[in-house]
Amino acid sequence: MTTNNIVHFPAARPDRGGRLLIPARVRDARKFLRLSQEELGDRIGVTRQAISQFERGDRLPDPETFTALVSALEQPPGFFTSEDEPVFGQSTTRFYRKFGSDTARRREACDTYAGWFVQVAKAFDRFVNYPAVKVPQYDHADFGEDGIDEIAERVRSDWGLGLGPISNVLALLESNGVIACRYEMAGENVEAFSFWNGPRPFIFMASEKKAGVRTRFDLAHELGHLVMHRHIDSSEIEDRTFLKEIERQADRFAGAFLLPKHSFPNEVFTPRLDAFVELKRRWRVSIQAMIYRCSDLGIFDENQILNMRKQVSFRKWRTQEPLDDPSLIPLESPRLLTRAFDLAAESGKMTADGLKAAVQINPRFIEAMCNLKKGSLTMGEPPIIEPTLK
Repeated sequence: MTTNNIVHFPAARPDRGGRLLIPARVRDARKFLRLSQEELGDRIGVTRQAISQFERGDRLPDPETFTALVSALEQPPGFFTSEDEPVFGQSTTRFYRKFGSDTARRREACDTYAGWFVQVAKAFDRFVNYPAVKVPQYDHADFGEDGIDEIAERVRSDWGLGLGPISNVLALLESNGVIACRYEMAGENVEAFSFWNGPRPFIFMASEKKAGVRTRFDLAHELGHLVMHRHIDSSEIEDRTFLKEIERQADRFAGAFLLPKHSFPNEVFTPRLDAFVELKRRWRVSIQAMIYRCSDLGIFDENQILNMRKQVSFRKWRTQEPLDDPSLIPLESPRLLTRAFDLAAESGKMTADGLKAAVQINPRFIEAMCNLKKGSLTMGEPPIIEPTLK
């Protein structure tokens, strides 16, 4: 029986009057794991049609099948019987750097996790005061030929930054109201994406990158989207040409934000790559990104830029540059949600058990979202595959 897309599930105990299975939760958990309906069916021993019926609410799984779903989808039983938690508002377009049928599963997984990310952040909103949002909005169309450089300069000015290197980009973003998390999606070609949810900006880092400078550039790129592209509708970026231009603008913003045109050029005195190693140490920006910035600013001519890029390839620096070791330039880690959890726990307003009860998502994912020490929410817990309905 289906009522408002909620399926009545047989009770674990006769006197409880029934459990509620929410079909959309089965779909969301499946999409997060990048499984097709057929693949999930194979895992639990049912047909693709059966999974489709579960997700539409046309059919309910028997207790044994439900237990198999819990195991296969790596979520606690309560996840499937709980509605989505409150969020801050409507979400804007998420800018993925690739678009097309080959990336559909990847985007669906990211969309699902982003929704959970916002719900976890909102769960703390009742107990802690997040930093005020100070991410300005600028329209590229309102500026001239060098408009993106001017926008980046204005953001620096808005945030009281000078013209020198930024010591910690992620801490800077969090202090200005951006909520960030890192969840590495192994084997997936996802770097980072950003979006607004109501009045709150979010950045999701999904990359397996270990080089701190590359993550810093990703963060500045996503800041460019938050600052310049909040108004863009998701249907617009289905146009590959338009998406490419949007990504170019975000890259230009990242270079301008990290390497200001009124200071960085003063320190560039030669096209020799060895000189850029020390510039990388100071500015904490990759050598390749600095070369692109030199091209944008016309510091060197086309032949010099081409020769520098050839030298990067010859030295095999495209994937591994000098100083990429995180012991030399550390990988910046999000701290805002970690601090929110600590403050809520210290005040007694929310315990680990209270957080798990408030947000019925696999605690391992919540630990990752909040950058908590492993075991903070899962220590002493039975595996989520334990059957609970008999």
